[in-house]
Amino acid sequence: MALKELSSLEKFLGLKKHNKYSTQGDNKVPVLQSNNGPVVGLLTVCSHLVNEAKRPELLGSSTEHRAMVHQWLEYRVTKVDGCGREEVKTVLKDLNLYLQDKVYLTGNCFTLADALMYYGLHPLVVDLAVHEKEQYMNVTRWFDHLQHYPGLRHHLAPVVVLRNRVYTSGHH
Repeated sequence: MALKELSSLEKFLGLKKHNKYSTQGDNKVPVLQSNNGPVVGLLTVCSHLVNEAKRPELLGSSTEHRAMVHQWLEYRVTKVDGCGREEVKTVLKDLNLYLQDKVYLTGNCFTLADALMYYGLHPLVVDLAVHEKEQYMNVTRWFDHLQHYPGLRHHLAPVVVLRNRVYTSGHH
């Protein structure tokens, strides 16, 4: 999955030169073969691509903002990647609560953290039933906003999101 994400990120960033990637180890950690030697790890490779594209704002505009971006990138790798069905519910519940009053993960600006969390959550959100998407309303709102963010979705199928809440017969 990470290699497709990197390809999508390259396209999103407008990078014309396609990099050479491989993976290493049982966890299939992505490796970028650069002129200065290998760049290892999803976060490191993505940060490298953002710098290569001269888009530093995606890494954060201040020291605090950069720390928040890094925190969410770490969360993506440590909590989202490879989580099981029960862990998915915990991740979505925590994220839903966090996004209650936010447009993006780090506040009001789109960052690399949003892009990588979107790519990482896509396989989980695409499998959610309608009632589950409603249960995680803030995640669904954030996710739907990102899937319509210009140039971000690329190879991923759109996730259907209902605009109106669905109520059981006892609520109307």
